[in-house]
Amino acid sequence: MNTPLKTARLLVACYAGLSACSLVVLVALTLADSPVATTAAWIRLCIVFATSLLMLAFARGAVRGSSRALLRWRIVVAIMIVAIAVVVSIPGLFPLWLQLEQIVCGLLLIAVAVLIFRRQTTA
Repeated sequence: MNTPLKTARLLVACYAGLSACSLVVLVALTLADSPVATTAAWIRLCIVFATSLLMLAFARGAVRGSSRALLRWRIVVAIMIVAIAVVVSIPGLFPLWLQLEQIVCGLLLIAVAVLIFRRQTTA
C-alpha cells in the first residue's frame, strides 16, 4: 500500500470538496445579486472544480497502481499550482473571498505535490 499516494488522494478530496463548497457559495451570491459573483469567478471556479474531479480520478488510478494515472496527476497538479499562483498574484482579478479560497486550494495542492513528486513515490 502506498501511504503517500493515499494521503495525497485525501488532500485532493479536500480540494474537490472545497471547490464544490465554493461553487455553492457562488450560486448563493449570484441569487442574492451580489457584485462579487462575477463572470470571472464563475469561469475560474468551474475550471477548478472540473480539474479537482480529474485529479480525483487520476489519484484513484495511481493508488490502484497505474503509473500513467500518476503521471497525469503530477502534470495537472503542477499546472494548477502555477495557475493558482498567477491568479492570486494579480490584484483585483477576483474578489477577495475567491482569492482566499484559491490560496487554500494552492496550499492543499502544494502538499499533494510534495507527496506525489517524491522520487520514491511510485504507483
